[in-house]
Amino acid sequence: MFDPYLLFLLGLGVVVLLVAWLPMALSRLPLSLAILCVLIGVAAFQVLPFHPDPVRFSTVTERLTEVVVLVALMGAGLKIDRRLGWRRWGSAWRLIAVTMPLSILGVTLMGVFGLGLGLAAALLLGAALAPTDPVLASDVQVGPPRAGDQGEARFALTAEAGLNDGFAFPFVHLAVSFALAGGAVSPGLLVHWLGVDVVWRVAAGVGVGWAVGRLLGWATFKAPHARISGTGDGLVALGATLVAYGVAEVAHGYGFLAVFVSALALRETERDHEFHEAMHDFAEQVERLLMMLVLVLLGGAVASGLLASLTWKEVAFGLALVFVVRPLAGWIGLIGAPHSTRERAVVAFFGIRGIGSLYYLSYGLNHGDFHRWDRLWAITGFIVLCSILVHGVTATPLMARIDTWRRRTAVREDRAQP
Repeated sequence: MFDPYLLFLLGLGVVVLLVAWLPMALSRLPLSLAILCVLIGVAAFQVLPFHPDPVRFSTVTERLTEVVVLVALMGAGLKIDRRLGWRRWGSAWRLIAVTMPLSILGVTLMGVFGLGLGLAAALLLGAALAPTDPVLASDVQVGPPRAGDQGEARFALTAEAGLNDGFAFPFVHLAVSFALAGGAVSPGLLVHWLGVDVVWRVAAGVGVGWAVGRLLGWATFKAPHARISGTGDGLVALGATLVAYGVAEVAHGYGFLAVFVSALALRETERDHEFHEAMHDFAEQVERLLMMLVLVLLGGAVASGLLASLTWKEVAFGLALVFVVRPLAGWIGLIGAPHSTRERAVVAFFGIRGIGSLYYLSYGLNHGDFHRWDRLWAITGFIVLCSILVHGVTATPLMARIDTWRRRTAVREDRAQP
């Protein structure tokens, strides 16, 4: 009989090696690292005695997914080369202000009228499933720092993934408030939600993130003695992530938003310094390792019966979200934006649901009074798996085509200039 501890060490070693090798091996294939991780989990937990049940281990699920999203947000902010600006970031604002609320509304209505869920549970699903995931969307995002602007489609998906994890939180809090109030909607509850959960928490998250980012930027690049950048140690990215998140949460702001904004502020301090690449590379390595761990556990949860309670209605609900609600909301949000039809279609389609959705659902269930946790987890798990499969298979070929089209368009425009 093998020692479980030794099996754990063996499995961890295999995962670490796969983290280093698989991205290179899969770079030209219509297959993603996430798909393989889930399959490994399904196979491994067929024989392992442990069952990773997110309902039973709800607190661990919340904390583990939280850390993965935090590291991913820092990496996403560091790799955006485009300077901040209202017009330059127009596609991101559209996706946050129009696409995400439409997605939340669509999922909530389908949950209430299609699945017979209560308003609180349906709204929680809407808030959890609306954000584009910063972890699993790396294949459709921009490249590392100083890689140059890689087109509107990649920029929009990167900026959206960085911002919407913070802006989805107010709706999670609203769902929790409804659940604690027994589903009752009162003017006082809505006023408190608007004043505290929307205005204050968003402002505190942005303010703290910018202040922490600028302060760390000064210490990293401009301090007269012992600049942090002199170490060349990408571990600084993890420290910046935790400081921004911790300070924002103490100030009752949205820590997710603070982490992303702090990364943007770090770039603004000294935009073209090579140390940004060291921080990004370290954050990306940690993110991949944690992502693989979570997805292997997700595969184990599937093998342990996570989807056992699914009905055909819930399957239809999930497919409608992936193939109808998000693409339609994304298309509407980009009406009037300076995108080509191809770019708009790509951005609308790649609303990847992933680890962020798992975090928001676990957070809401742990803080509110919701019923049928197993059903909500089955719905969310199915949609995440569906997104991993559909978007994982299509990301490489579709993004390769849009990149090729963008380069050819740029060449034609250069030749047309006198």
